[in-house]
Amino acid sequence: TWQVLAIYVVLAAHLSKQQALKQTCPSCDASQNCNCSAMGLDFIPPGITARITLLNLAHNRIKHIRSQDLQQAVNLRALLLQSNKISSIDEDSFQSLAKLELLDLSNNSLAHLSPVWFGQLFSLQHLHLQGNSYRDLGESSPFSGLWNLSSLHLGNPWFSVIRQGNFEGIELLHELWIDGRNLSHYEQGSLKSIKKINHMVINLRNSNIFSEIVRDILHSVAWLEVREIKLPSEKKSLVQNSTRPFRIQKLTFKNAFFTDETISRTIVLLKAISTLKELEAINCALEGKGEWNIKEIEKSGQSFVETVTIIKLMIQNFHLFFDLKGMESQIKKLKRLTIASSNVFMVPCNLASNFASLLYLDFHDNLLVNNRLDETICKDSWPSLQTLNLSQNSLKALKEIANYTSRLPKLNNLDISQNNFGEIPDVCEWPKTLKYLNLSSTQIPKVTNCIPPTLEVLDVSANNLKEFGLQLPLLKELYLTKNQLKTLPGAAPTPNLVALSVRRNKLNGFSKEEFESFKSMKLLDARAQVGAVRLSLMECHRSLVVSLICILVFLLILLLVAVGYKYHVVWYLRMTWAWLQAKRKPKRAPPKDICYDAFVSYSENDSDWVENMMVRQLEQACPPFRLCLHKRDFVPGKWIVDNIIDSIEKSHKTLFVLSEHFVQSEWCKYELDFSHFRLFDENNDAAILVLLEPIQSKAIPKRFCKLRKIMNTKTYLEWPPEEEQQQVFWENLKGALKS
Repeated sequence: TWQVLAIYVVLAAHLSKQQALKQTCPSCDASQNCNCSAMGLDFIPPGITARITLLNLAHNRIKHIRSQDLQQAVNLRALLLQSNKISSIDEDSFQSLAKLELLDLSNNSLAHLSPVWFGQLFSLQHLHLQGNSYRDLGESSPFSGLWNLSSLHLGNPWFSVIRQGNFEGIELLHELWIDGRNLSHYEQGSLKSIKKINHMVINLRNSNIFSEIVRDILHSVAWLEVREIKLPSEKKSLVQNSTRPFRIQKLTFKNAFFTDETISRTIVLLKAISTLKELEAINCALEGKGEWNIKEIEKSGQSFVETVTIIKLMIQNFHLFFDLKGMESQIKKLKRLTIASSNVFMVPCNLASNFASLLYLDFHDNLLVNNRLDETICKDSWPSLQTLNLSQNSLKALKEIANYTSRLPKLNNLDISQNNFGEIPDVCEWPKTLKYLNLSSTQIPKVTNCIPPTLEVLDVSANNLKEFGLQLPLLKELYLTKNQLKTLPGAAPTPNLVALSVRRNKLNGFSKEEFESFKSMKLLDARAQVGAVRLSLMECHRSLVVSLICILVFLLILLLVAVGYKYHVVWYLRMTWAWLQAKRKPKRAPPKDICYDAFVSYSENDSDWVENMMVRQLEQACPPFRLCLHKRDFVPGKWIVDNIIDSIEKSHKTLFVLSEHFVQSEWCKYELDFSHFRLFDENNDAAILVLLEPIQSKAIPKRFCKLRKIMNTKTYLEWPPEEEQQQVFWENLKGALKS
């Protein structure tokens, strides 16, 4: 019993912890990834189990990591604890995290690093320790058991000492990042124990330490990136006591500071590193006018560097900078040169002519203008150049640019985009080898035969072009983005086109035939920015709109049918047609066609009075009257309107027996409609009105306006209820029929 009770207590405690974790971090309930970042936590929440593989506790207020906090997280792969206030960690806090691959403890308050913390992290690949408050890494290596470590970030503004043995146990690193901006002491050989580092980044202000570190890592680092350094005027060789063979291939300076003296000395020292192929300077400053020690540079021999990249170099008085005369011998083997965003306005012709091996030249975002370009690309300059980027300068006349570049015998790739040419001549002379031309964003209003026919790739995007019809038989790629085209360019002038971009134009569509006319086409990019598209609803959703129109038309027809049925529209249309036919007949039938003395129009509710009293009184009189009654005398099978028309036309008079039943009867309304048209339009006295009972003229439908008028102006016979007056009524009626 006590065993069952113990199990119950353990399970209850476990469930209680899980519930607490769920309340603290709701995302932990449904996923293996547990995100508890920026939740104001002061401690690692309980209930973290083996189910969780990623735990994000960044941006909280955690100060201490206890032994039991992560004890159950045996399957954890990533633990993010950056940007807390962690100042202490129990030595066995990470002991159960054998599968951990990423540990981020950056930007906390750790005053020291203990090797015991990382002792069981056999799978760790990425360790971030930068931004804490430790001043050194201890007397030995905190990383000796991290055999799988790939990237290591360490250092902070207080980090000042690196000792021998601090990196023991680390053999291979993809990236080593050290914030050593205030590093004051470096023991020689401290980094030599690392056999291979693909990319090392170090913030370093102490220029003396720079040389010592370089000597230790020449054999291991492939790419060294040094930030914030003010280069020293070093006399001692950078390769002295260095382990060979060298591995370093690329050296980058960021936010560094140079003087004429230090740059001259650096050029000399770097020549000793035979494997160094690429130099890069980004956001650096040069104090000086180019007064370099040319003699010392020439004496030191040839440079092995093949690629130089300079981006955003600030020279305070760049317009006073010397022309670097005497450097000609140092540039003969250079293959790639980029000087961008650095206020370059020209290259002297004698210097340009010595770039004998240069294949790639990038001068984008500088101050080049046409007249200076004439000297920069002078005759016999840049003899091997294949790619030239002159974008984002101040070039104007396109014809001059074409003439200058025609001096480059091997040029096949030219980028002169984002210059303001404004106009384009009809004919230009370009290098015969030119295959790629970028004229995007150059304000040209059209394309002409100035475009060379040798091109395989042409970019004329963002020029407000309205059409494109150039004959370019070799063209394979054409970029027409952000223009004003309303149709695809013709396929015939570009028979070998493989890729076409017409994004953000005014194309509403194109036919299958237009697309298939490009026989070699493999890629067509006709995307449009949704916010810029101005298409009608029909163009966007043609099938949907057609369906909606059909539905609306169907509903409208149903509505018209319903309205017509309710208000007897069909009847009125047929009656109007009959009336029009009747209007074309003679207004009075010939005497020989008169068959009746009167046609009687009455309500079915009044049939007893009509048929039993009036008919007997009139048809049995001496002489008798012949009456036309619809029940008795209408021709069977004949349309009712035709019967009415014929009966009225064959009757001398028309006798209306009016009553409340009459004006409320739909049948009588139809009968009145036609007789109203026929009789009252003739303005004769053929109508006799008999009122069986008093009736107000307003009770008569408003559409029978003439009938209402007659009742107000003409005498009518009124049936008297008293028997003694009824004989007089009959006599008056007979008199009216005889008139």
